[in-house]
Amino acid sequence: MKASELRQKPAEELRALEKELLREQFNLRMQMGSGQGGKTHRFREIRRDIARIRTVLNEQRRGEG
Repeated sequence: MKASELRQKPAEELRALEKELLREQFNLRMQMGSGQGGKTHRFREIRRDIARIRTVLNEQRRGEG
């Protein structure tokens, strides 16, 4: 997910996407804790996507976007 794509979306949609990613991150942690393993590369992707979304939301809040 690119920041330029995120800047085109309204704040409500970004918040919903952030919430969905946080839920996916939680589910991955639970899977790892129970020993199911699997998609460890998704941790990094999700963490970075959440950071991008929060950055864009802050830009929009400040009026830069």
